[in-house]
Amino acid sequence: MFARLREDIDSVFERDPAARNAFEVLTTYPGLHALLFHRLSHWLWNARLCWLARVLSTLARWLTGIEIHPGATIGRRFFIDHGMGVVIGETAVIGDRCTLYHGVTLGGTSWQKGKRHPTLADDVVVGAGAKVLGPIEIGSGARIGSNAVVVKPVPPGTTVIGVPGRMVEPRSGNGEAHRERIAQKMGFDAYGVTSDAPDPVAHAINCMLDHIHVMDQRMELMCQSLRKLSEEQPELELPPLESCEIASTAEELLRIHSADDEPLSREQVKATE
Repeated sequence: MFARLREDIDSVFERDPAARNAFEVLTTYPGLHALLFHRLSHWLWNARLCWLARVLSTLARWLTGIEIHPGATIGRRFFIDHGMGVVIGETAVIGDRCTLYHGVTLGGTSWQKGKRHPTLADDVVVGAGAKVLGPIEIGSGARIGSNAVVVKPVPPGTTVIGVPGRMVEPRSGNGEAHRERIAQKMGFDAYGVTSDAPDPVAHAINCMLDHIHVMDQRMELMCQSLRKLSEEQPELELPPLESCEIASTAEELLRIHSADDEPLSREQVKATE
């Protein structure tokens, strides 16, 4: 039991730079207190002492501001930072080395019996105010952004942000030097808005800027090809064109051919009518 307590205290030091010593963590951290209360209430719940387990969890909620149902399953090295307003439902399952911040809800979306709360794999981080709802699975190493609302499964290693939650890929680093050069050419760093968790809107703008840059390159190649073609092909001189006036009457036809060597006769004009 003491080895497990020491492990919990060490996990606080690993994830909270404000922690100064073990005595302070043991006496002033509500997340640790709520976890200790839950272990006892969970043991009572599994021993079929459900009422007593619920009373103990209610007392822990009054003291810490954190509500953990006695039926929830929590792994090792679990850490709740600040903790006020955290709610963990009955059928929730939390893996090892997970971190929850204040205002997080692991809730259900159904009144039916059975599995109705989320399952968090190992090393999951859920930001402040996030809501993870329903019997969904959050993959190992996933991150839920602050105030996100997640109602669909999340693959391992994925970041989810927004309402409703949208999955975004981490920045790969490919093309960053190219984008930096374009940003300097444009006069501002248009790609500096995404540092760790990329914004889908900013990502869309980045794609548009990349597309515009490619179109500029193609236009430049087309202009060069046209200039090269004009140098190789000299300008063609068009032959002089004869009169292209349209004669609508016999008099106009006579007037057009009045300057010819052999003007039309009346008989020829009548033949054309």
